[in-house]
Amino acid sequence: MNIIVLTPVRLFGEGLAECFSNRHNIRVIAVLRDLASLRLTLAQKDVQAVLVDVTQGINLFDVRGIAVEHPQIALVALGLKEQRPEVILCGRSGFVGYVSRDATIDSLNDALSGIIAGRLTCPPEIAGGLLRALFRKDLQVGETLVETSLTRRESEVLRLLGRGLSNKEIGEELCLSVATVKHHVHHVLDKLKLQRRAQAMRRVQDAPWIAATGSLGRL
Repeated sequence: MNIIVLTPVRLFGEGLAECFSNRHNIRVIAVLRDLASLRLTLAQKDVQAVLVDVTQGINLFDVRGIAVEHPQIALVALGLKEQRPEVILCGRSGFVGYVSRDATIDSLNDALSGIIAGRLTCPPEIAGGLLRALFRKDLQVGETLVETSLTRRESEVLRLLGRGLSNKEIGEELCLSVATVKHHVHHVLDKLKLQRRAQAMRRVQDAPWIAATGSLGRL
Protein backbone atom coordinates (compact mmCIF):
# COMPACT_ATOMS: atom_id res chain seq x y z
CA MET A 1 0.00 0.00 0.00
CA ASN A 2 1.46 3.35 -1.06
CA ILE A 3 0.59 6.19 1.30
CA ILE A 4 1.38 9.88 1.70
CA VAL A 5 1.71 11.65 5.03
CA LEU A 6 0.48 15.25 5.04
CA THR A 7 1.55 17.36 8.02
CA PRO A 8 3.14 20.79 8.47
CA VAL A 9 5.27 19.31 11.26
CA ARG A 10 8.28 17.87 9.44
CA LEU A 11 9.68 16.00 12.43
CA PHE A 12 6.34 14.27 13.00
CA GLY A 13 5.94 13.32 9.34
CA GLU A 14 9.44 11.93 8.97
CA GLY A 15 9.13 10.09 12.28
CA LEU A 16 5.91 8.46 11.13
CA ALA A 17 7.52 7.47 7.83
CA GLU A 18 10.40 5.89 9.74
CA CYS A 19 7.96 3.90 11.86
CA PHE A 20 6.47 2.43 8.70
CA SER A 21 9.83 1.70 7.08
CA ASN A 22 10.01 -1.83 8.53
CA ARG A 23 6.47 -2.79 7.61
CA HIS A 24 6.19 -4.69 4.35
CA ASN A 25 2.55 -3.81 3.73
CA ILE A 26 2.87 0.00 3.87
CA ARG A 27 5.23 2.25 1.91
CA VAL A 28 5.39 5.98 2.60
CA ILE A 29 6.21 7.52 -0.78
CA ALA A 30 6.14 11.15 0.37
CA VAL A 31 5.89 13.36 3.44
CA LEU A 32 4.28 16.63 2.42
CA ARG A 33 3.58 19.90 4.21
CA ASP A 34 0.72 21.48 2.23
CA LEU A 35 -2.27 20.68 0.04
CA ALA A 36 -0.70 22.19 -3.09
CA SER A 37 2.16 19.70 -2.89
CA LEU A 38 -0.35 16.93 -2.25
CA ARG A 39 -2.31 17.74 -5.41
CA LEU A 40 0.87 17.71 -7.49
CA THR A 41 2.05 14.41 -6.03
CA LEU A 42 -1.31 12.71 -6.46
CA ALA A 43 -1.21 13.60 -10.15
CA GLN A 44 2.14 11.86 -10.53
CA LYS A 45 2.17 8.91 -8.13
CA ASP A 46 0.17 5.75 -7.55
CA VAL A 47 -1.29 6.28 -4.08
CA GLN A 48 -3.89 4.31 -2.15
CA ALA A 49 -4.20 6.46 0.96
CA VAL A 50 -3.27 9.85 2.40
CA LEU A 51 -2.76 10.34 6.12
CA VAL A 52 -3.80 13.92 6.91
CA ASP A 53 -2.70 15.50 10.17
CA VAL A 54 -5.89 17.25 11.33
CA THR A 55 -4.35 18.59 14.54
CA GLN A 56 -2.88 21.62 12.76
CA GLY A 57 -6.01 23.39 11.45
CA ILE A 58 -6.23 21.83 7.97
CA ASN A 59 -8.66 23.52 5.55
CA LEU A 60 -11.49 21.00 5.33
CA PHE A 61 -12.98 22.57 2.22
CA ASP A 62 -9.74 21.98 0.32
CA VAL A 63 -9.63 18.42 1.64
CA ARG A 64 -13.11 17.83 0.24
CA GLY A 65 -11.93 19.17 -3.11
CA ILE A 66 -9.16 16.55 -3.16
CA ALA A 67 -11.65 13.84 -2.21
CA VAL A 68 -13.84 14.84 -5.16
CA GLU A 69 -10.87 14.91 -7.55
CA HIS A 70 -9.48 11.55 -6.35
CA PRO A 71 -12.40 9.41 -5.13
CA GLN A 72 -10.31 6.23 -5.40
CA ILE A 73 -7.85 7.45 -2.76
CA ALA A 74 -8.64 6.94 0.91
CA LEU A 75 -8.22 10.13 2.95
CA VAL A 76 -7.57 9.30 6.59
CA ALA A 77 -7.77 11.88 9.39
CA LEU A 78 -4.78 11.46 11.68
CA GLY A 79 -4.97 12.64 15.29
CA LEU A 80 -8.73 13.20 15.35
CA LYS A 81 -10.48 13.87 18.63
CA GLU A 82 -12.74 10.84 18.93
CA GLN A 83 -15.90 12.85 19.47
CA ARG A 84 -19.06 12.54 17.44
CA PRO A 85 -19.11 16.10 15.97
CA GLU A 86 -15.46 15.84 14.93
CA VAL A 87 -15.99 12.46 13.25
CA ILE A 88 -19.10 13.64 11.41
CA LEU A 89 -17.39 16.82 10.20
CA CYS A 90 -14.44 14.85 8.84
CA GLY A 91 -16.77 12.40 7.12
CA ARG A 92 -18.64 15.20 5.41
CA SER A 93 -15.32 16.74 4.37
CA GLY A 94 -14.29 13.67 2.39
CA PHE A 95 -12.38 11.52 4.87
CA VAL A 96 -13.22 7.81 4.72
CA GLY A 97 -11.65 6.98 8.05
CA TYR A 98 -9.78 8.32 11.04
CA VAL A 99 -7.19 7.41 13.64
CA SER A 100 -7.59 8.87 17.10
CA ARG A 101 -4.91 10.85 18.92
CA ASP A 102 -4.06 8.04 21.31
CA ALA A 103 -3.59 5.39 18.61
CA THR A 104 -0.40 3.31 18.51
CA ILE A 105 1.57 2.54 15.35
CA ASP A 106 0.18 -0.99 15.40
CA SER A 107 -3.39 0.25 15.64
CA LEU A 108 -2.68 2.81 12.89
CA ASN A 109 -1.39 0.01 10.69
CA ASP A 110 -4.49 -2.09 11.39
CA ALA A 111 -6.78 0.89 10.80
CA LEU A 112 -5.17 1.63 7.44
CA SER A 113 -5.55 -1.97 6.32
CA GLY A 114 -9.20 -1.94 7.39
CA ILE A 115 -9.95 1.39 5.75
CA ILE A 116 -8.43 0.29 2.45
CA ALA A 117 -10.58 -2.85 2.67
CA GLY A 118 -13.65 -0.71 3.23
CA ARG A 119 -14.02 -1.25 6.96
CA LEU A 120 -14.26 1.40 9.67
CA THR A 121 -13.83 0.49 13.31
CA CYS A 122 -15.07 2.97 15.89
CA PRO A 123 -16.66 2.92 19.34
CA PRO A 124 -20.41 2.10 19.50
CA GLU A 125 -21.30 5.62 20.64
CA ILE A 126 -19.54 7.08 17.59
CA ALA A 127 -21.23 4.61 15.24
CA GLY A 128 -24.61 5.46 16.75
CA GLY A 129 -23.90 9.16 16.35
CA LEU A 130 -23.07 8.70 12.69
CA LEU A 131 -26.36 6.92 12.06
CA ARG A 132 -28.30 9.63 13.90
CA ALA A 133 -26.49 12.32 11.90
CA LEU A 134 -27.45 10.61 8.63
CA PHE A 135 -31.06 10.44 9.81
CA ARG A 136 -31.11 14.14 10.71
CA LYS A 137 -29.52 14.99 7.37
CA ASP A 138 -32.41 13.25 5.61
CA LEU A 139 -34.80 15.37 7.65
CA GLN A 140 -33.09 18.54 6.43
CA VAL A 141 -34.30 18.13 2.86
CA GLY A 142 -35.21 21.80 2.50
CA GLU A 143 -31.73 22.97 3.45
CA THR A 144 -30.06 20.36 1.22
CA LEU A 145 -32.13 21.41 -1.77
CA VAL A 146 -31.14 25.04 -1.22
CA GLU A 147 -27.48 24.12 -1.10
CA THR A 148 -27.61 21.93 -4.20
CA SER A 149 -29.34 24.76 -6.11
CA LEU A 150 -26.11 26.75 -6.14
CA THR A 151 -24.56 26.99 -9.58
CA ARG A 152 -20.94 26.14 -10.14
CA ARG A 153 -19.96 29.81 -10.16
CA GLU A 154 -21.97 30.52 -7.00
CA SER A 155 -20.24 27.60 -5.29
CA GLU A 156 -16.86 29.04 -6.26
CA VAL A 157 -17.86 32.43 -4.90
CA LEU A 158 -19.12 30.85 -1.68
CA ARG A 159 -15.86 28.94 -1.26
CA LEU A 160 -13.88 32.18 -1.54
CA LEU A 161 -16.28 33.93 0.82
CA GLY A 162 -15.44 31.19 3.29
CA ARG A 163 -11.80 32.21 3.05
CA GLY A 164 -12.73 35.78 3.95
CA LEU A 165 -11.92 37.30 0.54
CA SER A 166 -13.38 40.67 -0.47
CA ASN A 167 -15.43 41.14 -3.65
CA LYS A 168 -12.37 42.58 -5.38
CA GLU A 169 -10.20 39.63 -4.34
CA ILE A 170 -12.88 37.16 -5.44
CA GLY A 171 -13.07 38.92 -8.79
CA GLU A 172 -9.31 38.66 -9.24
CA GLU A 173 -9.37 34.99 -8.29
CA LEU A 174 -12.20 34.12 -10.71
CA CYS A 175 -11.44 36.75 -13.39
CA LEU A 176 -14.77 38.50 -12.83
CA SER A 177 -15.74 42.14 -12.43
CA VAL A 178 -16.64 43.41 -8.97
CA ALA A 179 -20.18 44.04 -10.16
CA THR A 180 -20.51 40.42 -11.29
CA VAL A 181 -19.13 39.19 -7.98
CA LYS A 182 -21.66 41.32 -6.09
CA HIS A 183 -24.40 39.76 -8.21
CA HIS A 184 -23.25 36.23 -7.33
CA VAL A 185 -22.81 37.09 -3.64
CA HIS A 186 -26.36 38.43 -3.53
CA HIS A 187 -27.74 35.20 -5.01
CA VAL A 188 -25.65 33.04 -2.69
CA LEU A 189 -26.87 34.85 0.41
CA ASP A 190 -30.43 34.70 -0.86
CA LYS A 191 -30.31 30.96 -1.51
CA LEU A 192 -28.71 30.23 1.84
CA LYS A 193 -31.20 32.58 3.56
CA LEU A 194 -28.42 34.66 5.09
CA GLN A 195 -28.25 38.42 5.63
CA ARG A 196 -24.50 39.12 5.68
CA ARG A 197 -21.39 37.76 4.00
CA ALA A 198 -19.83 37.16 7.44
CA GLN A 199 -22.60 34.64 8.07
CA ALA A 200 -21.75 32.90 4.79
CA MET A 201 -18.09 32.78 5.79
CA ARG A 202 -18.94 31.11 9.10
CA ARG A 203 -21.33 28.73 7.35
CA VAL A 204 -18.62 27.51 5.00
CA GLN A 205 -16.08 27.18 7.81
CA ASP A 206 -18.53 25.11 9.85
CA ALA A 207 -19.79 23.06 6.89
CA PRO A 208 -17.25 23.23 4.04
CA TRP A 209 -19.13 20.69 1.91
CA ILE A 210 -21.90 23.19 1.09
CA ALA A 211 -19.58 25.08 -1.29
CA ALA A 212 -18.92 21.93 -3.29
CA THR A 213 -22.55 21.20 -4.18
CA GLY A 214 -22.95 23.43 -7.20
CA SER A 215 -24.08 21.92 -10.49
CA LEU A 216 -21.12 21.44 -12.84
CA GLY A 217 -23.31 22.12 -15.81
CA ARG A 218 -24.33 25.64 -14.88
CA LEU A 219 -22.50 28.91 -14.30
